This record gives sequence, C-alpha cells and structure tokens, in this order.
Amino acid sequence: MATEMQTFYKDKVVFLTGGSGFLGKVTIEKLLRTTEVKRIYVLLRSKCGQEMQERCAAWKNDYVFVNLVQADPDVLKRVVPLAGDCQEPDLGLSHSDRQLLVDEVQIVFHSAATVRFVEPLHVALAINTRATRLMVRLAKEMPHLEAFVHVSTAYSNCVVDHITERFYPEHLTCPVDKVLQLHDSLSPELLDNMTPALLGKYPNTYTYTKALAEQLVQQESGDLPICIFRPGVIIASYKEPMSGWIDNLYGPFAVLYGSAFGIVRVTRLNLKAHGGIVPVDYCVNMVLTCAWNTARERSIQLPTEPPIYNFIPAEGNLITWGEFKDRAVRLSYNYPFSQMMWMPFLICTTIPWLLQILTCIYHLLPGYAIDLVLRLRGQKPRMIKLYDKIHKNIDMLAPFVVRTWQFDSYNTHQLWMRMSAEDQKIYDFNMSSIDWDDYFLQALSGVRIYLAKEEPGPENLEKGRKIYRKFQVLHRLLQFTLCSGAAALLWSILKRLSAYFFKSTNTG
Repeated sequence: MATEMQTFYKDKVVFLTGGSGFLGKVTIEKLLRTTEVKRIYVLLRSKCGQEMQERCAAWKNDYVFVNLVQADPDVLKRVVPLAGDCQEPDLGLSHSDRQLLVDEVQIVFHSAATVRFVEPLHVALAINTRATRLMVRLAKEMPHLEAFVHVSTAYSNCVVDHITERFYPEHLTCPVDKVLQLHDSLSPELLDNMTPALLGKYPNTYTYTKALAEQLVQQESGDLPICIFRPGVIIASYKEPMSGWIDNLYGPFAVLYGSAFGIVRVTRLNLKAHGGIVPVDYCVNMVLTCAWNTARERSIQLPTEPPIYNFIPAEGNLITWGEFKDRAVRLSYNYPFSQMMWMPFLICTTIPWLLQILTCIYHLLPGYAIDLVLRLRGQKPRMIKLYDKIHKNIDMLAPFVVRTWQFDSYNTHQLWMRMSAEDQKIYDFNMSSIDWDDYFLQALSGVRIYLAKEEPGPENLEKGRKIYRKFQVLHRLLQFTLCSGAAALLWSILKRLSAYFFKSTNTG
C-alpha cells in the first residue's frame, strides 16, 4: 500500500537541476526506487567532450544506479536529459524544451550550484544567483506547478553566529538586483576585481552568492509554492542507495581521504567546534519531504513568505570535529588503503604559526625528500605540487572548521512530525537517530571503495592491514630514532654548557 508521500509523487513530472551532482544523483535514484514518478527532466550540459545524452546513458554503470538498473533495466528511461547550462542566459534551454517544461512540470528541485569556494565571482553569480532568478521565472510560467524546492546551504548566512530559519538580507553589502545588474553590465574582470568590496564579511564567493540567491527567492517568488532547504556539509551516504557512497572530494572528506593515504598528517581544525555534517541520503529524503509538504500547505493556505528548513545534526546528537577526527583515525585500521604511503595519523591545530611549523615537518620535508628520490629515478616530482593543492584546500575549509554556529531547526522538526510513520521509515531524515560510530564505519568503507577504488573483498582488506602494520612499525621506529636523536643532541648541548660553566668557575 502506497504511503501519503508515495501517492503524492505517483505520475508526477519532475524537473531537476544539478542532476549530475552528488545530491542530484541520489535524488533521482530515490525517486525512481521509491515512487512511481512519471518522468524526471534533468538539465545537463556537455562536459569533458561528452554530450549530455552520453553522460546520461553512462549513469547505468554508475555505482549509485547499479542496483536499481539490475532490478529494472528500463528504469532510467523515465529520466529525460535536456540540454542546458545554469551559467548560460535562459539556462541554455531551447525554445521547444522550455515549452515542454512549462506544459508538463509539477515539481521543481533546483540543486545546481558551483560549490568551489574560490570560484571567480562572475561565474558564481551566474550559476548560483542568476540561474535561481531564471528558475523562478520559468516556474511562474508553469500552470501545473505544485512545489519548488530551492537547495541553499546552512552556511549561506555564516556571517552570524546564531542562524534561524529566516532570511538575512541585512548582511548583504548590496541588494541582489544591483549585484545582478553589475554582473550583466560589467566585464568579468572588472566584476571580479570588486569581489572584496561586494563580499563584505562573507568568507568566499560560494556562501555570498547563495545568500544572494536566498534574497532573490524572498523578493521574486511571489505566490509560487516554494521553500528553501538549507543543508549543512553534505557527506557520504549512511544507508542509501548503499552505505558510504560518495563520488567527490569536497569538504572534510577530502582531509579524511588524504589522511587515510598517509599523505595528510596536519590540518587546521578546532577539535571542540561542532561539525555541521549531514549524510546525502538524509538530505535527499528531506528534499523530497519538503516538496510534498510545500504542495500540501499550498492546498491549505499560502505562506506569507517561503518557509526555510535548516538541516544540521540534531541538538541531542551533535558531533564535534574532534569526534569526527578521532573516529576516522581510530577506524582507519578497519578499512585501510592498500595503496597508503604511510601510517594514517592526523595532527590538528588552530594556531597559525604552529600549523606552519607542523606543515614544514610533516608535509614539506617528506614531500621534498620523495620528490628528490623521484628525480634521481628519472621520474616527474609530484609531492610538493600535491601538497600545494592540499594546503589550499585546508585554507578554504578553515572558516567552517574553526568555529561553531548555533542553528534553529523548528521548521525541520515540525516537518518530521507531520509525516506518517510509514513515510518516516522510507524517507528518514531524523538526525537524532544517527549512530555516528556506525556511520563512520560505513563511510570509511565507502571512501575506500568508491573514491580509492579499492577491491571490497576480505583478501584486499587483509592486504591493507598488513601494509598498515608494516607502516605502523616503521612509524614507531622513526619516532624512536627522532626522539633519540633529539635527546642525544640535547644531552650534547647540556654537556658542553656544563663544561663551559665549570671551566669559567674554575678560571674565576
């Protein structure tokens, strides 16, 4: 028997942006697996020489869809790619495709975004802000529209410490209308030169342009049945479509990945700060629930302003970055990489000068040594170049891992309470129920398989553990050698000083 949410999605036509992204793929998979949605239109652009039809056809071999395709080989026929690009005017849609969307679509999920923190401002504005305006305008032409979910981020208002489920236009240096006018009238170079003045207190172009997009939704959505979903840092799945699935190296999992290889040994991290991390499958479940509830409330009464849903770890089940790090390091033996370069360990600090010293000792000195060996072998050096990228990534993450924000999530809690018990099981997003120990066990297994491309079998696991034990012995030997050397040096210095003072005393 279909649940209330499954009944809502039955025979619906959905339009999704960001369908090739981390959140987008899991959204498509969940819709196809748990509902009888009629069709999912996905906005796709050509990429790396692949046309959008080829990109969509390749999904049948993607980990996230493998089980689904095995159960129903024709399931992806309900996914229809449309050529387009959120960076282009009018979303890059042809006139016929645009009309198709206007005539058929009932539910819109706008999750497309550039999540690169150092994206040039003119690019971030086009994708994260202007595309939101274009999506809102397109949605206003859809006579059958029942729900529109705009995916923002919990850090769109990171300039304040206490983030409630409301809009914060007062923290923007310039209204969204004027910023988009600048985008359309100035050259990319000139606009990018204005970045520091426009950003104000925002740490990067990502959070700034997402904040602008929220103001745009507030001002221009009118009577659209629309809501805003603000997830924290989206990380590997907990349970669906398979445990630990991840396909990117954004955010804290990039550090975890580097640490598991034994490459990243030092990072900037406040161990006492709360980590606003949320599994991708829980995010998708909430996105789908937001659409259902938006349509439901529209049938009762139109809200005065688009509702906002903050989605971060629940108050009674918070996790600190220290706990994140401890679990990752502690469980690294359970799922070791057979390609690791050294025993995994991670030293964390927020003190700038100490970070620089530790970086030199644990990253740069070994990096130069390895590059020297590679040069002597006639191979291309690569470690210092790799560490340069790692250090830039650590610097970009710094604003989000050194402080704690307080989030209100009343609307999210109310949304959970409105669901039936059956829907709560199928579309679970209750962050208070997550067992973080179990989660990290699944996540590390996923990182090993889906990112490091390790074989999942017990033989390869045992191989990785043997390598781990070997490096563990070498690590202890190195520690003993360095400590012994330091002690010997200190003893030599003290001995010389003692002899000098003794000689001076006798001379006197």
